[in-house]
Formats: sequence, C-alpha cells, structure tokens
Amino acid sequence: MSSLPIKDYRNISYMDIHNRLVYGFELWWNEVNCGICKGKEKCYLPSKGFSCPTESIFDQIITQIRLLWWFILMMIAGLIIARTVLCSPFVFAFLIYKWLRRHLSMYDIIEEFLQSQNNFAPIRYSYSDIKKITNGFKEKLGQGGYGSVYKGKLRSGHLAAVKMLDKSSANGQDFINEVATIGRIHHVNVVRLIGFCAEGSKRALVYDFMPNGSLDKYVLSRQGNTILSWQKMYEISLGVARGIEYLHRGCDMQILHFDIKPHNVLLDENFAPKVSDFGLAKLYPTNNNTVMLTAARGTLGYIAPELFYKNIGSVSYKADVYSFGMLLMEMVGKRHSTNPVTESNSENYFPDWVYNQVVDGRVEIADATKDENKLAKKIIIVALWCIQMKPINRPPMNKVVEMLEGDVESLEFPPKPVLFPDETPTNYTYSTDETCSSSMLFDSNETISLLINSG
Repeated sequence: MSSLPIKDYRNISYMDIHNRLVYGFELWWNEVNCGICKGKEKCYLPSKGFSCPTESIFDQIITQIRLLWWFILMMIAGLIIARTVLCSPFVFAFLIYKWLRRHLSMYDIIEEFLQSQNNFAPIRYSYSDIKKITNGFKEKLGQGGYGSVYKGKLRSGHLAAVKMLDKSSANGQDFINEVATIGRIHHVNVVRLIGFCAEGSKRALVYDFMPNGSLDKYVLSRQGNTILSWQKMYEISLGVARGIEYLHRGCDMQILHFDIKPHNVLLDENFAPKVSDFGLAKLYPTNNNTVMLTAARGTLGYIAPELFYKNIGSVSYKADVYSFGMLLMEMVGKRHSTNPVTESNSENYFPDWVYNQVVDGRVEIADATKDENKLAKKIIIVALWCIQMKPINRPPMNKVVEMLEGDVESLEFPPKPVLFPDETPTNYTYSTDETCSSSMLFDSNETISLLINSG
C-alpha cells in the first residue's frame, strides 16, 4: 500500500486509477473542530483556510476579534513579565537610594542643628563612649515612647541615665527638641542634660541619674513601695510647678512641654522633682499667647481639651497648666487619668466628685494633722483651677506657684469642672489665654486611698 503521489490529477488516465485501486493507497485528512456548527455541517479546509458553510461574515469578524484579543493579552502578559524581570534591580536600587537619601538628610539636619549651637554646654560623646558609659548597655532602667533608658557611669564617677533614641523616631525631631530645650536651660526642677551622641543612626541623650525613678511609681501604684507623705507630695507639686513656670517664663524662648505627666517627672535622692522628656516640646517667642499646631500632642488623659475642641480657645502655654492639674489630681486620688469616653454607667467624672467633697467640707485624711489636711485641700483647689475646660479660666503657672505657696484660706474657690465643652460655665475668667482638657473617671463604688469621706 502506498500513498498517492502529489501531482496534477486533472490529466490522470483510467489505467493509473485502476492500478491505484488494485495495489491500494493511503488516504489522510485534517480533523476540523468547528466552533460554529459544532460538527453538524461539512466543514472543510480550502486552499485559503478553514471554512464552515454555516459561518456568516459576522461570525468571521467575531472569531478574528477573539484571536486578536488573546494575542494582545499574551503580549501584555509578556511585557509585564519582562518588565518585572528587567526592572526589579532598578526598583530595588531606587528604593535603597530613597532610604539612604532620607536618612542622610535627617543626619544632615541634626548635624546642621548641632553646628548652629555655638555656645553649647552639653558634651558630645561618640557611640563608643556611650557603650563604655553604659558598660555595653548592661543595666536597663526602663522603656519610654522614644527609646530605652540605661544606667551609666561617667569617668568622673558621676552616675548618669542614657536614653537611646529609637531609629524609627520620625526625622530626628525628637532628638533636636530635647537638645534644643534641655541643652539651653538650667533649673533645679528641670532634668540636666550632661551630653549627647549623634553618630549616624545612633542618637543618645545623657542625663543626671535620678535614683528614685519617676513619680508615676509612687502616685499610680496601688501597693507602692514608698508611701509619700502629704508634705512630700506638696513639695513635689510645688517643685514641678516651678519647673514648668521656668519653661514658660524663665528662658529667652517660651518652652511648651506638651507632655506633663507623672512618668515624665523624675525624683532625685531627696525626692526633689525634675521635669524631663522634652520630645514633644515646642519653642516659641515669649510674647506668643497662642501657638499653631497641626495635630494634638501629648498623652491621652493629660492632653488639654483645646487640642481637640477648637471652639473653646486657642492652644497656648495653658495646655501645660491643664496637664499639671491632671497630675495633681492623680497625686490626690492615686489613679490614672483616662479617656473621657466610657460605656460604664457606674463611673463618674472624678474631678467632679472631688469638687463635691470639698464643697461639702468632707475632705479628711485618716491619721493626718491639721496642717496635712490643709495641704491636701490646697492641692485639690489648685488642681481644680488648672483643669478648667476653657483655657481662659485657667491660671498661668506663675499664679499656680503663688497659690501653692500661699495660704489655703486665701484661695478663691474654682468653678465646678465639666466633662464636655457645652457644660462649661461662662462667668469665670482667670487670664488671657485658652486651652482644653481630657478627663479622669471615678467608680463611685471605689474607696479613694487618700481622700476619706467622713460624712
């Protein structure tokens, strides 16, 4: 059996046909899978291509469009794969370049700032110096919002606290804030900056070591190791007030702290308070009564209300006054300041409860002297003045110091504190500034450790 030779069959003879039929031949054909008639018609392959008797011109156009569409998709997929393979190294290189540029610019900003401080008192340490001072970061004292704090020892034998700032700290602004503020001021109630380190991504601040730690472990702990007397709490309150007043009025620039809270008040060996942590601080001219901020700054529970409610007053140094008032409230009640929003019906606004106790004359301290009861009442009244909703109703810090130093009988009683702006009384005025507040919540079923209801 053989296949028919390819030739012109139009001139084939009968003898040729007879021979092929006698000896046999192979017959083959192409199978046609028609998507139009599904094999119901006799589709064939003419010399110019596939043809179906049921196929219309419209069907032919649709078929061509589908083929073109698949071709385009394949081309796009090929281009995407090719671009990914070819461009990936360039993309990675560009990202690395941007990262380096951002960090180098941050280092340049810090270095430029340090170079601009011609009469700069703090010492500049290298990173190797910092490792020696901390003995390889052996003893960790705590963890803050901007980094870790380690105990260190200087060559002179003087103990120090070394704060290592996190690499994730925005653009180095917190480092600049601290150096720009603490580096230029000297006050008995403000922590002293001994030196700093700015070496690439390594940034550190070296302070005096405070052996008694921060105030929060004494006023916020239910079972604190040391119970502070009312006299000591009064001295701490007065010291913090003097420190804040110095920041507001005692420097060539007005320094607003924006994060006054127990955690940021350090205590030396004699429990003398030192205001610390100036990472959120801002410097303004001393004649500025209002400041511009793009976002709220501080810790929830201590942030002044005007940073949230713009209609109650402008942001100013009165924001620190509010935070100081909430700190006093914590010292009075040994409790955390919290979010004003609560779903518990058993909780009331704690300053409101304290206010009612003072009004009703029921502020008593168990086993306390008459003088200690007077100190407690004085601290409470000053705190109630400081946490007024409207900034204009709050006293400036120099007046706060006067109130703490004066006699409790000479103090004017403040208006009742409110939780929301629309409850604010309008018949009280204290200064020419405005600020806002957070709140503290009190469970009426709790017993306050320092305030005893004698009624």
